[in-house]
Amino acid sequence: MAQISSGNGCLPPSPKMALHRGAVDKEEALRMEAEALARLQREKRNTVPSPSLSSSLSVKKDLIFFPESDSKKQDDKDKFGTINVDKLTNEELEELLLDDYVVTKPHPSSLSASYPGGHVFNSAPFHQSSWTPSLSRPSSSNLSTASRLQPGAFPTPHFPNGYNPTMATFLPPRQPHFLAFSTVPPRPLLFHSPAVSPEMAKLFDKIASTSEYLRNGKSSGTDMESSNKSLEPAPPPQPAVPPVDLPSMSRFEWLDLDPLSMRRGDVEEAAPCPPVGEGQGSGQAGDPWDAVLQDETEGRDRSAQVKMHPRRASTGNAVTRSQSLSISETSSQQTQNKQKVLSKYPTLQEKDAQNLEVNAFCEDVANLKSKFVHSDLSTNPGYVLSPVISQQDVSGESSSSVKVSIEIPDSQQPVTFTCDVSSSVELLIIQALCWVHDDLNQVDIGSYVLKVCGQEAVLQNKHSLGSHEYVQNCRKWEAEIQLQLLSQCTMKRDLARTADDSALIDLEKHLGQVERPFKETGIVEYLEVYHNQIQLCLQNQYKIVDQVIQAVKNLCCALDEVETPAITEAVKRLRHAVNMPHTRSPKVRSNLFMYVYTTQKINKTGCNRPHNQPKGPQIFLNNRDCREASGTTDHLQFTLFALHGIPTSWVSSYEKYYMTCALMHNNRNIFKPVQSKKVGTYKSFFYHIKWDELINFPIPVAQLPLEAMLNLSLYGVLNQNAGGSPDSNKQRKGTDLLGKVSMALFDFRRVMVRDTQLLCLWASVQAAQTGRKRNLAERIILQVDFPCPTVNVLYVAPPVSSYVTPQIKETLDPDIRRKVEKLCSHTSLTRADRQLLWEYRHHCREFEGSLARVLASTPSWEWSALGEIHSLLHSWPPLSPINALELLDSKFAETEVRTVAVSWLESISNDELTDYLPQLVQALKFERHLRNSLVMFLLSRAQSNVNTAHYLYWLLRDTVQDSQFGSCYEKVLGALLCLCGGGMRAELEKQTKLVQQLGTLAENVRQAGGSSRQAVLQDGLERVQSFFQKHTCRLPLSPSLVATELNVKGCSFFNSNAVPLKIALVNADPLGEEINVMFKVGEDLRQDMLALQMIRIMDRIWLQEGLDLRIVNFKCISTGKDKGMVELVPSSETLRKIQVEYGVTGSFKDKPIAEWLRKYNPAEDEYEKACENFIYSCAGCCVATYLLGICDRHNDNIMLRSTGHMFHIDFGKFLGHAQMIGSFKRDRAPFVLTSDMAYVINGGERPTIRFQLFVDLCSQAYNLIRKHSNLFLNLLSLMMKSGLPELTGHQDLMYVYDALQPQTTDAEATIFFTRLIESSLGSMATKFNFFIHNLAQLRFSGLPSNDESILSFSPRTYTVKQDGRICEASIFSFHKRYNPDKHYTYVVRILREGQTEPQFVFRTFDEFQELHNKLSILFPLWKLPGFPNKMVLGRTHIKEVASKRKVELNSYVHSLMRGSLEVTQCDLIYTFFHPVARDDRMEGFEGSPVSSRVEGEVKLSVSYRNSTLFIMVMHIRDLVSDDEADPNPYVKTYLLPDPHKTSKRKTKISRRTKNPTFNEMLVYSGYSKETLNQRELQLSVLSAESLRENCFLGGVTLGLKDFDLSRETVKWFKLTAGPY
Repeated sequence: MAQISSGNGCLPPSPKMALHRGAVDKEEALRMEAEALARLQREKRNTVPSPSLSSSLSVKKDLIFFPESDSKKQDDKDKFGTINVDKLTNEELEELLLDDYVVTKPHPSSLSASYPGGHVFNSAPFHQSSWTPSLSRPSSSNLSTASRLQPGAFPTPHFPNGYNPTMATFLPPRQPHFLAFSTVPPRPLLFHSPAVSPEMAKLFDKIASTSEYLRNGKSSGTDMESSNKSLEPAPPPQPAVPPVDLPSMSRFEWLDLDPLSMRRGDVEEAAPCPPVGEGQGSGQAGDPWDAVLQDETEGRDRSAQVKMHPRRASTGNAVTRSQSLSISETSSQQTQNKQKVLSKYPTLQEKDAQNLEVNAFCEDVANLKSKFVHSDLSTNPGYVLSPVISQQDVSGESSSSVKVSIEIPDSQQPVTFTCDVSSSVELLIIQALCWVHDDLNQVDIGSYVLKVCGQEAVLQNKHSLGSHEYVQNCRKWEAEIQLQLLSQCTMKRDLARTADDSALIDLEKHLGQVERPFKETGIVEYLEVYHNQIQLCLQNQYKIVDQVIQAVKNLCCALDEVETPAITEAVKRLRHAVNMPHTRSPKVRSNLFMYVYTTQKINKTGCNRPHNQPKGPQIFLNNRDCREASGTTDHLQFTLFALHGIPTSWVSSYEKYYMTCALMHNNRNIFKPVQSKKVGTYKSFFYHIKWDELINFPIPVAQLPLEAMLNLSLYGVLNQNAGGSPDSNKQRKGTDLLGKVSMALFDFRRVMVRDTQLLCLWASVQAAQTGRKRNLAERIILQVDFPCPTVNVLYVAPPVSSYVTPQIKETLDPDIRRKVEKLCSHTSLTRADRQLLWEYRHHCREFEGSLARVLASTPSWEWSALGEIHSLLHSWPPLSPINALELLDSKFAETEVRTVAVSWLESISNDELTDYLPQLVQALKFERHLRNSLVMFLLSRAQSNVNTAHYLYWLLRDTVQDSQFGSCYEKVLGALLCLCGGGMRAELEKQTKLVQQLGTLAENVRQAGGSSRQAVLQDGLERVQSFFQKHTCRLPLSPSLVATELNVKGCSFFNSNAVPLKIALVNADPLGEEINVMFKVGEDLRQDMLALQMIRIMDRIWLQEGLDLRIVNFKCISTGKDKGMVELVPSSETLRKIQVEYGVTGSFKDKPIAEWLRKYNPAEDEYEKACENFIYSCAGCCVATYLLGICDRHNDNIMLRSTGHMFHIDFGKFLGHAQMIGSFKRDRAPFVLTSDMAYVINGGERPTIRFQLFVDLCSQAYNLIRKHSNLFLNLLSLMMKSGLPELTGHQDLMYVYDALQPQTTDAEATIFFTRLIESSLGSMATKFNFFIHNLAQLRFSGLPSNDESILSFSPRTYTVKQDGRICEASIFSFHKRYNPDKHYTYVVRILREGQTEPQFVFRTFDEFQELHNKLSILFPLWKLPGFPNKMVLGRTHIKEVASKRKVELNSYVHSLMRGSLEVTQCDLIYTFFHPVARDDRMEGFEGSPVSSRVEGEVKLSVSYRNSTLFIMVMHIRDLVSDDEADPNPYVKTYLLPDPHKTSKRKTKISRRTKNPTFNEMLVYSGYSKETLNQRELQLSVLSAESLRENCFLGGVTLGLKDFDLSRETVKWFKLTAGPY
């Protein structure tokens, strides 16, 4: 198992340590070097091996002792004995001193098996390589340790997917300079003896402080630099750098061990140097930590400056590093404190030079930014463009005219004219300019725009007027189109990028307000405590060793409870060292020091990489020899070591744990998953699970695809003896899935993962329920150790196959062709299906959308097969952007496939792209690396379109909270904020602040009690109002909506479980209306966003096909975890409020909706238009809610606009996840279609041809969506990783697949949906569900106030003061009416105070009952008289019943008006008796129904295929029976001649209707076309009677030879009195 260790075993001393001594000039430095070498030469010649050096060192305090061997001294003697110091040049002397002398030939010393270096390891040959940063141990400045470790001996651990709190700042890379040097042969791991005496060390320290020494790129840490020297090539001559300051060194500078790990720009500063002679070492060797722990004030007052020259050795490309530690900040004061801490401890500011992918991504972003010049108005307009929606003009409306009103500056009145919807916007601008300019030749038409009144958006000049979404909405609501003519120079371009926008790409600079899944952990305080304890311990206060260990434990706890075996062993040794001689105990403390540093270092690399991508030794490829993966026969293996930081509740809940390891590609297993052994928990500092098991996949690395993923799943075996089992119903010894994690096996440079990896385990639902509630900063860390080969394993893509697609001359067999075509439309394929598709893959080009099926049928994605796949891919005809979306799903992981798919997306418009942004953002999760074509495509579109940038910001901000993928989204969000410019960033920042304030207010109102909510709301609104006093703000719902302040009086809250806020905002445009939104907390609005997106896309499809279903599209956006904003549709009401106007039982009545529409549309033409809107919108709602499986459809989730448009809200349950009440399923009908809706559709109680229109609209809409089944399945599939609780697996997609019925014909689908309509309309469960909800909401019910209506038939409220006191009221008579159906109305005689003539009003029995129900809400029942019973045996609308009710109602009114004044003078009574418009119209009384005899027509669909004749009986209209009663019609057919009547077919019976809808298929199989041409179809319509023979209503005989059987014929046929 690979252990966590350093790279060379030593920590370099701080550069500051060199400055603690006196500085000398160049000549003195060279003289000292010569003296040192001469003295060394003499000592080597005259000294025999003896323990003298050891003895001398043993008396020195806290030195690390390395015994020196005889052979070692002999080697040194032989080496230096031949050196003539006098003949050496200064350069040769320095090179000998710093290289040849320090790097001696070591001999191995024995290491314990537990020590990380104890492994046998072969180093790799190096060719032209830069130095790889590695970890080291501390070392005294007085002792130059001749320790030289071989590369790879201590593999540096890198950890891929934990938190990495900051991202790198991009700077252009510098090109490294490399020179070849000889190969270093492999050697075992060694420790070396010290080669200098303390006196020599003192002399070298003085040399190290010289300017010449620093000028040659050396630091005071001669041990570290010298150990590095052997790996460094001789550099080419480099120009000198101007003198700069060296940075001051803090006592935490030991965290930055390797000066070569920094880019060259990081060493531009030089620190002040003390005066000569000041701070000289005494010559006594000190503890290795002495210099590290010195007080920092020692170096602050130094003023001498030292010049700095470039390093001699190349550092490779200049790259930056992520911040190693994060300091959490919650206020501006904390931000200042953070800056002080960062200034005090420079390590906290260091950048991660190994994060090459982030830097490469930053370079790509910088290149992208340079392509979009701020002066280009086409890509940087600085304002919002009104979205354009392409739609097909409905027949008859191709030349529709609309009225347009244009406001012109300096004009008192707007210009109003009529134009065609197909007119271009430029033509409208010309017409408007004609009013202000006489000569248009002098006017630049292109410099003018038309702004939408009430919105900060302009129409697009190159598009037609009717294609804009704003204009389409105006036509839908029959509102006036109001525009404003402005010139480009007067347009407000506050969102434009400017020349002042910085070119620097800093991914973290603008992420201050972003909520992240894990809180940043600051460990500065822990480091302070740790070092204080170490200082005391170094002062021989060994009694505090427990405090030292506790400080180490606290540090490990802050670092995700990662406790490496090295730390555990070092702690044991430290406890044992209390009783050891002081000469040995420092080494133990040094080990502990190094291991704690190592743990901090590995956590600095973090565990929050995208997709847990391994963060191995991020060096450039030419730093290590590479071999191609395709030629590697080694099997994939790794060591599954341990799981750190597990919840303590797991210990008692689970007995054993095991891990399953799976190799995945394209969502498929490459090999059978491997299961680890089952182990328990262990504890030292913390609980952890330790396997230390080698996992081997018997599959060669050569067979691994580039995008192969290693998926690891943790399972827990339930504890049989646990008292509190996580689930008492679970079987004992059962298992729970506790978490998962995945990682890519090849990094972004296509290098295979190596070394130790730390992976963040994402807890599953079971783990969340079982485990304790973990802090946001806590993670569960899985340690996996991969082998460290001597060379990098590099994946090299094969060349594209030279195979040329053959010209397909032969045609497929018709049967095979039909089968292939059918398979190309299937979503799930068997193995045989895939084999067939791959065999005929070149024939699939002609079938739309077949590429995804062909690629899914690929036999193998191994290296050897990629050439053929790529060749096929590049030769395929380009797909449409909609079809290309499927190739971005998780089942297509191959990089080239995804790149080509993105190239096909380029043709999509920005407005259409916005519709699919949620899926494209989610598709980033399926990218293996941060650098990919999809993210660059999204960022490029955001550069050129404000709408795209706006919505992309909020989508990314929402996904940043994803604990698994948040790190990747952080970087993309940071890139977006760098690209969009300062103006856009300022607007987004204001929106974020507004959302935060509204979220706090909504949560406070939600938590407050019912009586105090209003006060809490008012206090919070004042704080929000103060925000608007400083600036205006665009809304997250749309960048075109700008608000200036709150309308506090219009703000309130809704009485529902979530208690959402109603926020009324004043429009910044004085020509615009008030903006009303709802802000919600406590509910995840992402599911609402998805459902509304699907409905909006359905509406786009219908409009493009010429079907306008009057769909109400409103905006909804999630602005954070469980909070968001929803647009409120004006002039709308919930179905519950409409129904309860007829009492709690109003949901069982038929007229509430019709009466409500009539109240707001009193004119007959207005009412008919509202009914038409209702029919169309209801059809769209039925289809959309069924396909999406929208559940929890109570009457508060269905709304109706006064114009008749119906729409649904609140999509918390979808894809068939029904709302349950115990074991009772509330949603039992396919969709909501009740009798009161059918009443509006039919125009009364009886079915009419309007219902047939409704059925046809539903069927047409259903079939149009079915043609785009793949689109909706793909969109939902892309959202499966979004974290929505009801869209997680294949079964959720299968619901939509089953609802779409993609394999059926249109006729079969029509029949299917017709049955759904009948089932929904006949379901009593829906009405009962409404009734239960009415009861539940009764406590929130009350009567409206002010001018709102309190009765369904009255438009407003009236009082006794307005109308005068009623002296007498009685029922005068009753009359029979037929509008729309037969019913009786009662004439009420009213006499008021001061009037001599009575007044008559007309009220129905249902209206009297509504009055009584409303009075029951206001007053106790004992104050009210009893109301007559509505239940009547037999027929209701007859004269006898009306006569009886007249007496009962008269008694009721008499008793009511004699009651208390509280009741008799209430507004409800006076509103009921106030005359309405219908009371003035007396027509219809005492009349008879007018009807004319119509024989009727039948609508048939006739088609023929596969030797089968299909007769679909669709509708019949205008049937007439002899007794004027509604018949019970059905249809019977024969194929004549048929003497034996074997061809008889008939439909079901439709009850009591003259306009039945059947939509039933009558099938005649086994008939050839020739036979049918000789037959006739006889169709008869009959009425089924129970007590007498069936009655013939009409018929028709059709000769089949007159039909073109090669295509479907749909036609109405007139019924005649033909033979029966």
